Amino acid sequence: MAGQENSLLTGYRVLDLTDEKGQLCGKLLGDLGADVIKIEPPGGDPARNIGPFYKGIPHPEKSLFWFYTNLHKRSITLNLETSDGKEIFQRLVKTADFVVESFEPGYMASLGLGYAELEKINPRIIVTSITPFGQTGPYAHYKTTDIVGVAMGGMVYIYGEMDRPPNRLSCPQFYFLGGLHGATGSMVAHYYRELTGEGQQVDVSCQQAVVLSLMIVAEIWDMLKYSYRGMGPFYAGARPGGSPLFSQVIYPCKDGHVFLLVTGASQAGMVSSSRALVEMANREAMALELKDYPWQTIDAATISQEELTRLTDAIAGFIKTKTKAELSSIALEKGILLAPLTTVKDVVESPQFAAREFWQEVEHPELGAAIKYPGYPIKMNEAPYRVQRRAPLIGEHNEEIYEKELGFSKEQLGILKNGGII
Repeated sequence: MAGQENSLLTGYRVLDLTDEKGQLCGKLLGDLGADVIKIEPPGGDPARNIGPFYKGIPHPEKSLFWFYTNLHKRSITLNLETSDGKEIFQRLVKTADFVVESFEPGYMASLGLGYAELEKINPRIIVTSITPFGQTGPYAHYKTTDIVGVAMGGMVYIYGEMDRPPNRLSCPQFYFLGGLHGATGSMVAHYYRELTGEGQQVDVSCQQAVVLSLMIVAEIWDMLKYSYRGMGPFYAGARPGGSPLFSQVIYPCKDGHVFLLVTGASQAGMVSSSRALVEMANREAMALELKDYPWQTIDAATISQEELTRLTDAIAGFIKTKTKAELSSIALEKGILLAPLTTVKDVVESPQFAAREFWQEVEHPELGAAIKYPGYPIKMNEAPYRVQRRAPLIGEHNEEIYEKELGFSKEQLGILKNGGII
């Protein structure tokens, strides 16, 4: 597909050395128009073997994980542990603006390719290093997996049910959050470079990135010494000097679930929301025990758990009789603090997503098919989002980059290939 025009990073080049820990970072920079060269070891990146696979067929050229995290990129193969490989990489660094890597701390320096060496070749280079625990500290050289990483970042503890063990999200979060912050850090360093002309190293800890996704749990511990944890359909409000107050916020309805706040106190919007909801239920002879309930008198610091449960149980019966669409319509009309819990099917079929052209069809000629991808959530008038190309095949752009850009002959490429260098 045609490259991006008028994008934020058009004309800038990224050398992507990452494995699964950081590939999202390069993809996000490619979303902004950068020319991302994925540098794989000869034979291909091991991340190509991560499932699920297209039509369930395990194959390094059919990994859906690879397809998404390497969208926009070009691929070359290169063995950095050879003298020729290091020399070729150094030549590429002269043409690059960013290097993104996810090796163990110290590995690049051991090859003579650490930031201290690369900045001598290109003083403007930004080297973004994405590792599980960062470049420093007692955990810097620890090995990990997604489940271990999100557990050590505090995420697993805040998911699940109160009466069951902590749970993790089934989709990988540890490395994706690290990759997201890697892209953010790269752009901040890029802005600094545009102001000063100086590059720098960006050190990303996936563990710390996970902590930043936990909302207010650190603050709750700091102020109240309450360790927030998973509680299923409930929200636990920590109360000074007493046990937490559990409020139901997820309710089953006729065709799924909705998020709903049933409360009041001094917040006028919450009071009017609860009143309107009870009025709707009363019209159908439900929740009659809550007619004329004084919602403005609720005090979260003193209301008993039994009283709050009585209120939410009465509302729950009414919610069960309606569909998500019916409840959403009522909420919009009456100003009720309710929202449907959308499934993936709901999201894919959403008219809002369609109107914003979020889903993008990407052609895969080698598969004889087009695959639908999530697009970009940000619209910019002067830098419209376009998919540059589908994820590359192994070494697909060796000839394009080595011959046409670096000037190698076919004979030289043959020698490099036979020597295990590319």
